[in-house]
Amino acid sequence: MVSSMPLSSLLLLLSAASFGGGVRLGDGGYEDWRLGTATYVKEFQSHPLNDGGGACGYGDLDIFRYGRYTTGLSAALFGRGGACGGCYELRCVNHIQWCLRGSPTVVVTATDFCPANMGLADDDAGGWCNFPREHLELSEAAFLRVAKAKAGIVPVQFRRVSCDRAGGMRFTITGSAHFLQVLITNVAADGEVAAVKVKGSRTGWIPMGRNWGQNWQCDADLRAQPLSFEVTGGRGRTVTAYSVAPADWMFAQTFEGKQFAE
Repeated sequence: MVSSMPLSSLLLLLSAASFGGGVRLGDGGYEDWRLGTATYVKEFQSHPLNDGGGACGYGDLDIFRYGRYTTGLSAALFGRGGACGGCYELRCVNHIQWCLRGSPTVVVTATDFCPANMGLADDDAGGWCNFPREHLELSEAAFLRVAKAKAGIVPVQFRRVSCDRAGGMRFTITGSAHFLQVLITNVAADGEVAAVKVKGSRTGWIPMGRNWGQNWQCDADLRAQPLSFEVTGGRGRTVTAYSVAPADWMFAQTFEGKQFAE
């Protein structure tokens, strides 16, 4: 989107925004409102927020239960994929022309990365994802819940919130005879995944490393073994899902396991 107002002017407006009130995260933490900016991707554009894919590796967002209310995050928020799956509540503030009356809020899931455009200054149209800006690049459906479609970039308040998910965590297994990779989706509460271990019936617990987004990998051949996973959320809680995949699992299959409780 093309900005109708320089980012520097928006940030000056943000200085007058009101603060206060925490929101409960799934593991008991709280986060207050923070200042940032938001743009959106039109639905007809070819873009990961519309077509699937994206830097978190989720692919089809409907299949993986993330739906239409999603966002890409600037580098200051994305954390090299650590923020994938996290939920953010946001509202447009201090822009009478573009913010919807009453400053309604929308909750979105982080599913993509908004790359920097270092060829543009931070206060020019297009430079809003440059580090250290905290910026959310929303799906059009999410943006229209808080601001008018004609807006380019708007000032927002945002905060992390607990993710409300139906069903258990989902584990999509890929790899080969030489390595195992798992995509973890539909994570409730904190939404993020900070660490993963996997265990076969003939192994101990094997730590997995983040390959990219929410794809986790280890160099082990675990075929023909039932698989268990230990998942640690972004704020430190751990859930162990035993025997999620049976011994006859196959690559590209998805299995559902235990979920973080609120």
